[in-house]
Amino acid sequence: MKFLTIQEAMDKEKGTVSVRGWVYRERKSNKYAFIVIRDHSNILQCVFTKEELPEKTWENAKRLLMESSVKITGDIKKDERAPSGYELQVKDLEVVQFAEPYPITKDFSPEFLLDKRHLWIRSRKITAVMKIRHTIVGAIHEFFRKRGYFEFDPPIFQPSQCEGGSTLFEVKYFNDKVYLSQSWQLYAEAAVFALGKIYDMSPTFRAEKSKTSRHLAEFWMAEMEAAWMQLDEVTEVAKDEVRFIIKEVLKHNKKDLEVLKRDIKILEHYAKEDYPTIKYAEALKIINEKYGMKVPFGKDLRTIEEAKISEHFGVPVVVTHYPTEIMGFYKPPSKENPEEALCFDMIAPEGYCEIVGGSERSLDVKNMGDRLKAQGEDPAAYEWYFDLRKFGSVPHSGYGLGVERVVAFICGLDNIKDAIPFPRTMLRKTP
Repeated sequence: MKFLTIQEAMDKEKGTVSVRGWVYRERKSNKYAFIVIRDHSNILQCVFTKEELPEKTWENAKRLLMESSVKITGDIKKDERAPSGYELQVKDLEVVQFAEPYPITKDFSPEFLLDKRHLWIRSRKITAVMKIRHTIVGAIHEFFRKRGYFEFDPPIFQPSQCEGGSTLFEVKYFNDKVYLSQSWQLYAEAAVFALGKIYDMSPTFRAEKSKTSRHLAEFWMAEMEAAWMQLDEVTEVAKDEVRFIIKEVLKHNKKDLEVLKRDIKILEHYAKEDYPTIKYAEALKIINEKYGMKVPFGKDLRTIEEAKISEHFGVPVVVTHYPTEIMGFYKPPSKENPEEALCFDMIAPEGYCEIVGGSERSLDVKNMGDRLKAQGEDPAAYEWYFDLRKFGSVPHSGYGLGVERVVAFICGLDNIKDAIPFPRTMLRKTP
């Protein structure tokens, strides 16, 4: 008989079906064995009755432990008492492999589960997250391709920094040294003069000495860059992209959101509402006056302050015009107020904070060179980048969306480590 996925078997509602998968839960008595099996699509309770089965089949059923792999044939029917609303009365069992006692049961610490990530990735929680991540990645590609953007891939080995020398991963490169990519941005700026509008999904590396629930040393960034685009337009692209991603997850992953116990109504709210844009100075006014903080102009917003801003609005909010002095060398000062840079962050609600960061790109080679010197960098290392301003330079803008941060936000995760299959952090490089 043809094997069906568990979901396909349940969609059939009745009749004889054959399914295959892994033991998810098992409970046995002298007369019955209740074996819940799982595959990528769902879980299904299978009932083994001693009196109705050959002795060998019954003995094999009693030996089944969690994660044993099996093929089962039986009659499926609705049963509201069963975990997923259906039950399979077993007629035949083929054991592909009897598993050893499974090391993961209940109430293990997050660190233990990370140590056993190669097994914990089978859990319903992580499986649901990975399915949602799949939708998010696909939605990003669809969003940009529908808008006429070209996919453009940058080098991972790069000769200079983009986001600060203190977070560089140095790599031996034959008889020289290079760095793992912090961003595609400098190379994307070269490409927009050829392709106009581009996007990418790339691994990104930041050697941040951070142990928070929001940071990874290796993560994925979905970035875009566009010629002729200025700050007021690029922020709207970012808003449209995030709303589109949420809509796609709601369209394709409601069952996975239910597994994660995510509030679907609040995601529906995020998918349809407008997202406000405010300046950094206005953000300071809100957190200082409404929340009694004392954050001076010129200080970057910490997680606690970003959380208050998002709490104030209740939807993702774009904050623009951060202080120039704390921004990257390529973020230009505003002509109206040089103390403010033409840049932005998108801050997600529910404490998820920054999920997108971007800016217009500076066209002033002297200003960028002076700022690099102030950071202790040698402007000569950026001569190729400065060339872009000498041959038909035009205004252009871009941003990066942290894929894991968006996954964590949409899934309602407590820790970003669960938003990626095998997390890499300051303290973790295995399994």
